[in-house]
Amino acid sequence: MPLETPVRIVTELARRGYNAEQEAVTLLAGADVPEHAVAAVVDHAADDALRITAADVRAALADANDTGRANDSQSGAGTEPGPTAPPGREAADEHPSVSTGDGSSDSVESGVNPSIGVESEPGGDSGAGPETVDDEVDGAGTTDPAGGPEPAERADPAEAPTATRPPESTPGATEGAATRAVDPSLRSLEIAGDVTGRSTGTGEYSDFVTVFKDRYEKLSKQLRGRVNHRPAAAIGSMNGGADAATIGLVNDVRSTKNGHWIVELEDTTGTIPCLVMKDREFVGMVEELLLDECVAIEGTLSDDAEIVFVDAMYVPDVPRTHTPNTADRHVQAALVSDLHVGSQEFVADAWDRFSSWLHTEAAARVEYLLIAGDMVEGVGVYPDQDEELDIVDIYDQYEAFAERLKDVPGDMEIVMIPGNHDAVRLAEPQPGFDDTLRDIMSAHDARITGNPSLVTVEGVNVLMYHGVSLDEVIAELPEAKASYDEPHKAMYQLLKKRHVAPQFGGKTRLAPEATDYLVMETVPDVFHTGHVHKLGWGKYHDVLAVNSGCWQAQTDFQKSVNIDPDVAHAPILDLDTLEMTVRKFV
Repeated sequence: MPLETPVRIVTELARRGYNAEQEAVTLLAGADVPEHAVAAVVDHAADDALRITAADVRAALADANDTGRANDSQSGAGTEPGPTAPPGREAADEHPSVSTGDGSSDSVESGVNPSIGVESEPGGDSGAGPETVDDEVDGAGTTDPAGGPEPAERADPAEAPTATRPPESTPGATEGAATRAVDPSLRSLEIAGDVTGRSTGTGEYSDFVTVFKDRYEKLSKQLRGRVNHRPAAAIGSMNGGADAATIGLVNDVRSTKNGHWIVELEDTTGTIPCLVMKDREFVGMVEELLLDECVAIEGTLSDDAEIVFVDAMYVPDVPRTHTPNTADRHVQAALVSDLHVGSQEFVADAWDRFSSWLHTEAAARVEYLLIAGDMVEGVGVYPDQDEELDIVDIYDQYEAFAERLKDVPGDMEIVMIPGNHDAVRLAEPQPGFDDTLRDIMSAHDARITGNPSLVTVEGVNVLMYHGVSLDEVIAELPEAKASYDEPHKAMYQLLKKRHVAPQFGGKTRLAPEATDYLVMETVPDVFHTGHVHKLGWGKYHDVLAVNSGCWQAQTDFQKSVNIDPDVAHAPILDLDTLEMTVRKFV
């Protein structure tokens, strides 16, 4: 195939088993006949070489030119000098690789792109995860874990939109990489819902009462327009057979011997049992209930006024009329999580490929990097973790993470929230990192905020939550409604409940604060999580739910709990359309 673009040169070198420096690719692309130049540099490379450097290219081209001149001298013919580096460009000593050993980074169009025919029906859910694609390197098909329909075509990194504004120098950019055109004045980034510096909980009984009252008030407001609400105490004083409607937190869910369901609801005045008959069309909602979530019911009091026979049930949910916000210019954000720097299984090479790609023309519009927790592996998070650590000291882990962060273009806006492996309190909401860790991770002046936080990026509301509660949702709900293979479906459940961690007292540790920071008061446009190390995305009522996978290969502990991670994928979100591309760096 003609090697008229740097991307195709990278692909051809990868096919032959080599990585390449960016400068080396530039020199090869500038050759008179790039195919011949690639062949020459491969022939010239040492037998044990894995990486083509700029020096290798210059030496190979010089040898080829010398051979050509010798042949021409014998025949009496003159020759033109061989290609050299472009004017003004000096040879680089060292550059990051721009390809993997088996091909360049692949891109996968998301299931939310209308062009591939999987947009959700009005008010419905679109499933999806990564699509099945054809590998451009060797023609072999590759399938991403979450499955999905085959796209019409795969995006070519070489055809990515390019910036049109005058280029500016990029602090921290790799020498020889494509120039990023960035106008910081066009950016906007705001953060809300951050508990950092606002934590007041002491763990006293009164603190728990306060936070659950706040949860009830916030979520019941979202339901009061749907039912003629009466407090539990008022319903208890009504006559049997009367119509009744109430809103409460789920205190208990149990089945009867006849297969019916009793849902006990609690508000600030008392509790009331509600009977859902097994033949009701909404009985499936009972299977999705978690303790402590907020629901509304309508029904009829029994003759003895002891129980409500439920005729309808409602959850706060995302309105079907929700219209997502979009940016007013073409700009992109990379959504990643779970680097786990310090682990023996941290995929450093893949991260290097990702950070190098961010310096290329294909990534010129990626101006934001949103990291949803677990920057480092941590210490003492699970049994025998020390046996799987590459860096034992927690501060050294953050130092190593900071060095990786420096490889990202210096002009990027970075937002980071902690996860359960990070050195912050485990109970949610989690405050952002302390001053010591902030000083360590000071590269690029990243925005550090709590978990969760609502990050508004150029008008687009992105709810960032690490995702520990997904374990609980997946454990409690039927597999068809929530599973590790399709983590976005578990995220749909949290959107329905308008709360990122509704169940108290289970696997998710919750801290009692003066206000419930875990309530989704604002409907997000994008819901970004991590934690489960699985890649999946889809739309629920026009909210894009994305679980971004991880940058840690399978550990022994993950093997013991049957976790097969999706490694080194980077979802790239178009903020102006909310369409998404997943790029693979494995």
